[in-house]
Amino acid sequence: MGEYVPPTLTVDSVVFQLDGNKLSVLLIKRAREPFIGWWALPGGYCAAGETTRDAMARILNNKAGLETGKLGLVEQLYTFDTVARDPRGHAVSVTYMGLGRDLQLEVGSHTQTPQFFPVDTLPKVAYDHDDIIHYALERLQSKVSYTNAVYALLPDTFTLTQLQQAYEAALEHPLDKRNFRKKFLSYDAIEPTGQQHKEGAHRPAMLYRFRETGLQELERSFD
Repeated sequence: MGEYVPPTLTVDSVVFQLDGNKLSVLLIKRAREPFIGWWALPGGYCAAGETTRDAMARILNNKAGLETGKLGLVEQLYTFDTVARDPRGHAVSVTYMGLGRDLQLEVGSHTQTPQFFPVDTLPKVAYDHDDIIHYALERLQSKVSYTNAVYALLPDTFTLTQLQQAYEAALEHPLDKRNFRKKFLSYDAIEPTGQQHKEGAHRPAMLYRFRETGLQELERSFD
């Protein structure tokens, strides 16, 4: 048996937010080989003595100009360990998923052209990042079906229309308005604020908020 060579440990992040009524994901443009000039998820090496969570925060800040404290929800997604995923050698990626709203990227000389792209019109991406994004989208769709995770994509107060639009963006298909409202209100997960939102010539709509600000399971599955 030859000398043991450990794989490289890397960290990647899949950050989603709503851009209008579209679900978008954060990508950066790679500044060096391999895949120089290609779009990719914000990722990099995990240093010795550094947790993967700390590495995620450092990489997102350095390469994408995003502070993890601005994300409403962060969770470890999966460990991708396909041997040939990196042409430089065996690299294991611990990947995180983050959800946010109105995320402002602090672009500077150290960042790598960070930009949000709609998940249904992505550019060609480096490595196996297309597979990772697809996996994260499936996790998000599962997550919103049995928890209140969609809160992390919405403002603190929202209309029922905005709530439905967020679900439709995450699930990638339209929902019946009447059935959606009846079903979601039956969960008792949101409450009216007593305030209204008026937009254009439309009749003012009631504003709601989630009863719990953290991640909570719904009483039963949304689907």
